[in-house]
Amino acid sequence: MDRVLKIGLVGAGMFGGDVHLRSFCQLEANGLLPWLGRLGLDNMARPLGDIKIDFAALATHTEASGSAKLKQYGALGMDFATYHGDTPWIDLLDGVPDLDILAVATPDHLHTPPILAALERGVHVITEKPMALDAREADAIIAAADAAGCLVGVDMHKRYDPDHLRIRDDLATRIGKPLYGMALLEEPLDISTKVFRKWAEKSDPFSYVGCHWTDLFVAYYGVKPVSLHAVGQKVKLREEYDMDAYDAVQVKVQFDNGMSIDFVNNWIVPNRFEAPVNQESRIFGTEGLVESDSQYRGFRFATTEKGTQTANNHFTRDVRREDGTDAYVGYGVDSLVVCIEKVAEMKFLGKSLAEAQAECPNAEEGRLSTLIIHAAREVMRRNTEYLESSRGAPVTALFNEDGITIQDPYAGPKVIYDRPV
Repeated sequence: MDRVLKIGLVGAGMFGGDVHLRSFCQLEANGLLPWLGRLGLDNMARPLGDIKIDFAALATHTEASGSAKLKQYGALGMDFATYHGDTPWIDLLDGVPDLDILAVATPDHLHTPPILAALERGVHVITEKPMALDAREADAIIAAADAAGCLVGVDMHKRYDPDHLRIRDDLATRIGKPLYGMALLEEPLDISTKVFRKWAEKSDPFSYVGCHWTDLFVAYYGVKPVSLHAVGQKVKLREEYDMDAYDAVQVKVQFDNGMSIDFVNNWIVPNRFEAPVNQESRIFGTEGLVESDSQYRGFRFATTEKGTQTANNHFTRDVRREDGTDAYVGYGVDSLVVCIEKVAEMKFLGKSLAEAQAECPNAEEGRLSTLIIHAAREVMRRNTEYLESSRGAPVTALFNEDGITIQDPYAGPKVIYDRPV
């Protein structure tokens, strides 16, 4: 009998409708086997090489977006059910009772409900980052995953960037004890004012993309946060777009290994910037340093139409097949494949949840990024109010066995999360 994994997707926006669907399309056509070697999983080629992927259903907020994707991918040979509405994942889970994996690509603040609904039915999850914005939601997800024995894989695709893999597997331990570092990711203005305008006020640039970098440092060193300071600015989006949203955020985190990292994010980079995003990182240790410019890697071109451009050919790229169609490859695909492969190991090879989640970005690690986000959002909110009233930015957060405590010299200390970090 065929060994099949059935996948459903919630959300068909910028990431769900492109990276997720394109990845699932070619996995359905060609299986897992072609992608395993890129992930160091070539030893799974024989045990899992015959696994078939069935993309079964897509859930979207509007009927039009689901129909458009069915038409687009139907032309490539896919056929799947579509559901729409305010909670379309419920209809999807009802309609496909033998679903194996639910991929969640909803807006940041709407990840938790579909994740929990899937876990309650014994369905594994692949969720976009951040896993959640609230620490208590992260705990609820972990409890539900443990109760169901299901994997929650978090799409932290920066882990699979070849440059970052080199840092993790080689250089992170060769530069001595890490002392300090910086991680920067800046998005174009269209992201906040067009693509995510409907929900940008419910999130912020650090919550949206800064978690990529917090996750990388967790992966590099297995650390936990101990304290945090955060500030943000509301100028351009407020004055020019009538949005009560942050232009930019700066978060400084101290970790339990002694290192201090500055995370810098915005989503107001001019749309004519030469690259889709501006991003880089740096780690300085007692015996050396590592710098990684993820935006400009030496590849540059110029055309009359758009002027000078740079491109990240590592994230996703098309590779022409002999029949004229394109394979879709890159670390943006890899991070989805590794989560699917771990579910396959659980379903077909008897691997335990503990074994599977130890080998991919998981809910426990996603919780650490959520704790940092939760604290940063509260510290940033308070410091923004104080800065606007000329009282400085004195608020910090403390992480320890008592949870997360906001240290506010004006209002006094307040515990916002009461479980051990």
